[in-house]
Amino acid sequence: MTSGVAAFDFDGTLTTKDSLLPYLARVAGRARVASALAVASPTLRDGRDAYKVAVLQRTLRGRPADAARQSGRAHAAALVATQLRPNLLERVAWHREQGHEILIVSASLDVYLAEVGRLLAVDHVYCSTLVVDADGRFTGDLDGGNCRGERKAELLRTHLRTRPGAPLWAYGDSSGDDEMLALADHPHRVDRGGRLVAPPLHGTPRAGRRSASGPAGPAR
Repeated sequence: MTSGVAAFDFDGTLTTKDSLLPYLARVAGRARVASALAVASPTLRDGRDAYKVAVLQRTLRGRPADAARQSGRAHAAALVATQLRPNLLERVAWHREQGHEILIVSASLDVYLAEVGRLLAVDHVYCSTLVVDADGRFTGDLDGGNCRGERKAELLRTHLRTRPGAPLWAYGDSSGDDEMLALADHPHRVDRGGRLVAPPLHGTPRAGRRSASGPAGPAR
């Protein structure tokens, strides 16, 4: 039986900054990314998820997936070497010592986040997954949509159904993590400085679960 589950957002939570735009710049070049951000901006009226897909279509569509994955592995190595928050890595280590299952639940792309998960030896990675066409090229679309907000909560609920009674710790830094934090027995908001603070929850915790701030562990 799982003694507990710890779910970590990635960008701004485990990392000190955004990981997506640097990856797109690595693959498509900074000028192409800047142009895509500008051209896709009208889709912001349809929400952040639509904007993200529009940018991905303008930067990744038609690119060979194998080459992009190779760039993703290099990007992941650079992120792990230089962009992770030491205090959040301490939390990961603490959960591992307790025998907890460790998840990354993030809107970041599978093309590099899967490798981050391997390097950090986490148990599962749930993230935004790029669609690959029959010719092995990216379409720029996301299979299952952008992994933020309710999508994160949906994936976590599915994961937890096979682990009845396991307490959930969750860590996130943005409004896109609210639904995930609202599911947790031990929710932690990560502020811009990487400090753990008690989150203002906008959802309802699962029935029968506590909303305590967390266990004794590494200094916050």
